[in-house]
Amino acid sequence: MNNSFDDVIIGISTALAEGAISIIRLSGKGCIEIANKSFKGKNLTKVNSHTINYGFIVDNNKEIIDEVLVSVFKAPKTYTTEDVVEINCHGGIITTNRILETMLNNGARLAEPGEFTKRAFLNGRIDLVKSEAVMDLIESKSDEARKVALSQLGGRTSSLITTFRDTLKQLLSSIEVNIDYPEYYDIEVMTIEKIKEQVSKMKIELEKLVKESENTTIIRDGIKTVIIGKPNVGKSSILNKLLEKDKAIVTDIAGTTRDIVEGQISINGILLNMIDTAGIRETDDKIEAIGVEKSIKMMNESDLVLFVLNNNEPITDDIRTLLNQLNGKNYIIIINKNDLERKLNLDGMPVDKSSIINMSILNNEGIEELKAKIVELFNISQIETTDPTYLSNARSISILESCLESINEVEKGLGNNQPIDMIELDIKHIWEKLGTINGTTYEEELLDEMFKRFCLGK
Repeated sequence: MNNSFDDVIIGISTALAEGAISIIRLSGKGCIEIANKSFKGKNLTKVNSHTINYGFIVDNNKEIIDEVLVSVFKAPKTYTTEDVVEINCHGGIITTNRILETMLNNGARLAEPGEFTKRAFLNGRIDLVKSEAVMDLIESKSDEARKVALSQLGGRTSSLITTFRDTLKQLLSSIEVNIDYPEYYDIEVMTIEKIKEQVSKMKIELEKLVKESENTTIIRDGIKTVIIGKPNVGKSSILNKLLEKDKAIVTDIAGTTRDIVEGQISINGILLNMIDTAGIRETDDKIEAIGVEKSIKMMNESDLVLFVLNNNEPITDDIRTLLNQLNGKNYIIIINKNDLERKLNLDGMPVDKSSIINMSILNNEGIEELKAKIVELFNISQIETTDPTYLSNARSISILESCLESINEVEKGLGNNQPIDMIELDIKHIWEKLGTINGTTYEEELLDEMFKRFCLGK
């Protein structure tokens, strides 16, 4: 995304589908003139900023394309800090594209994904934390995710990162004094004690921020949950009960679910992305064998494994092998068909007995207990979204974790009486890494990659 800021960019900011209204957005110096070329109504170049103007958009042959409302926003009080025009037309693919085509013919350039928000960032209106929050808000799938995105847009998290960097900058200044005037012993003592105090305090605050930020990945993305088990143990029935709909086919024939069946449920406002897999078993059926392979792969990639066993069947070698692979994963053992004679024996198996839920789907027993266990396992009831200070994307959380590792190295160096100039380098490195979270420092390639996931018109 290396296009010039001299370009006027244009994008469709609403979904390209049939609807009441579509919005086409232009930004850049000259965008008002470009829109005015095809606007039949007031002279847009002479209207006041932040006004809505009624008229018609016409093509190059002066044929009316649509009746529209055109909003004019003059720099710098706009989303991008540039001149911005938004054309509100009647919804519909043909009409919207005709207006887009006309503006392109007038001299606008089609915006890259996220280019409007990228310009807002590069022009200093928002930082990277707020930029990423824009897309999180658009993509939010729950009210809790929406609250987290809005909190980041509000700037509290950005302010916290800035405070961290300011503290480190003051420490660096103290160290510089120590290096420049080494003959003053009291300066060195004061500097080292100050470093120890400030680093320890920042470490506690960063650990808290990382912990809370990890919660936001659950809030934003949900919990990837896979249902594993042998054929005909009730996996699809459990999925359907959780979804409260017949999403998966349920029969007495083993191997009915041959591929992946997906659905979503919400528990205390947190999404569970449910995946029902093909049964785990040896098979000569090539199509079903592919499904079994996918099941094993999904088990390794999931956040939560619901492992379903049949109360009426003894454990087989393949299931025993899979149960041994649960170590280190978040899992719940569901013993289904509890209404039948018990033939299952988990004695000697390396599974946490507190993770076991007894269930009878036939008698509607155990579903609420399963939901409660999920809440307990992921501490969902303790996740707060009121006035949160979170980072909600993997990039920022990874940087924070790296900063924490560096702080540990600083503490270790202080304890080992490491030279003060070496401590300074470590602290400066932390300061620089924190700057990449809010975009105070950034690499163009990383920036381009980040904005690629945005909508074309955002």
